[in-house]
Amino acid sequence: MSAYKELMAFTRQTMALGEISGRLGWDQETMMAEGSAIQRSEEMAALEGVLHARRTNPKIGEWLDTIEDTSLSQAEQAQMRLIREQYTRAVKVPADLAEEIARTTSTAQGIWAQARVAESFDAFAPTLERVVDLKRQEAEAIADGGDVYDTMLQDYEPGTSAREIGEMFDALRPRLVALRERILGAEVSPRALDREFDPAAQLALSSKLAMGFGYDFTRGRIDQAVHPFSSGSGNDVRITTRTSLRDPFNCIYSTIHEVGHACYEQNISQDYLLTPVGRGVSMGVHESQSRIYENQIGRGAAYTAYLFGEMTTAFGDIGVADAEAFFATVNRVSSGHIRTEADEIHYNLHVMLRFDLERQLVSGELAVADLPEAWNARFEADFGAKVDKPSNGCLQDVHWSVGLFGYFPTYTLGNVYAGCLNAAMRRDVVGLDEDFARGDTTRATDWLRENVQRHGGLYESRDVIARACNGAVSEEPLLAYLEDKFSRIYNL
Repeated sequence: MSAYKELMAFTRQTMALGEISGRLGWDQETMMAEGSAIQRSEEMAALEGVLHARRTNPKIGEWLDTIEDTSLSQAEQAQMRLIREQYTRAVKVPADLAEEIARTTSTAQGIWAQARVAESFDAFAPTLERVVDLKRQEAEAIADGGDVYDTMLQDYEPGTSAREIGEMFDALRPRLVALRERILGAEVSPRALDREFDPAAQLALSSKLAMGFGYDFTRGRIDQAVHPFSSGSGNDVRITTRTSLRDPFNCIYSTIHEVGHACYEQNISQDYLLTPVGRGVSMGVHESQSRIYENQIGRGAAYTAYLFGEMTTAFGDIGVADAEAFFATVNRVSSGHIRTEADEIHYNLHVMLRFDLERQLVSGELAVADLPEAWNARFEADFGAKVDKPSNGCLQDVHWSVGLFGYFPTYTLGNVYAGCLNAAMRRDVVGLDEDFARGDTTRATDWLRENVQRHGGLYESRDVIARACNGAVSEEPLLAYLEDKFSRIYNL
């Protein structure tokens, strides 16, 4: 047990330093002056060098060899499993490569943001080529002859593979496309909002909704960023959102989505603070929380009835007749360019597009220079519309600029998990819609905290969902939920 205690003390220090690195990243996207970017990249690289040295310290291997897992509790065994996995991966990555990835991705985020504003893919392409090359080198070192993209996936959804995800997408796509065609052919056409909405009032309302979903502002904050995100763990979990003058849903639902991520981290047992178990188990499970908060609860008929009242109080006449019409407006289906603004039908098609293209980038089948053409052709084929500018195409997402290859498929995996959780939650908790109509999400978020969030990384990702739902993971609950919901809205 002394060896275990020494290992955990060392690990807690490493994770505390990792949180500091994360805070630097948060600052870069929210508060940092533009002229500080080069210095920040050096700071990030220096800190990554320290972290990499700690994560690959040979003493960790000695502790792992010394400790007898069978003498440990369930939580302690989970800590060992995660430490062993992280150590095994880390020791395969050269220190200079780890530092260069941190340096390059730190500056790349700013270059991407500037290129996005300038609508110039060419201004970003050389940087993206460098990021792809560095991340490929890292994955090749870890894979040791295995599949490079599958290796990348393990950073976000351990235990899965591109083949498994591809099979899931193949099962989802036909029914999603069929449902979309029925919707687009329907006589019903919900009205879009057509007003200007004060950004300050959007932020005030979003903060109120965040508190209603259980976000603890004594251990977090909301700021604005180009691309909404959640950052941190335990007792310092921060989120960002953004406003659009004519689209308040962008702010409202980005906030609710990020609150789902943040509440997951805030609600993990304090016993696991600053340990491997004290983080969300995978990005798929993380996305299940953000998506069920945003969609199954936040875009449901009951909650939108409450939100309709809050919107009219905040903004006055919003141009929508009543709560039922507002429910349809919130869930209006259209083939828009932007993933984060997509309706629930098109969202997964956005993810599938990115999944296929990033696999081609990683394998070398698709050159970075050819990405805009490939993106635009695929988008037109899948969505029936042309891409008019890079910020509506391959420059819209921050992920590739910071090296998050393998992240995108976890969004749809999270939707599938959320479908399973929603069905189980409604089976276990009677009368939720009456709560939601009052803006009260307490019983729902309590169920999610008890069955998913508090465990952190105690169980492996699919086990977390299967235990919560008392059954195997399947895409069927998500598809049934979507078909039922949109049949009601569009009179299908």
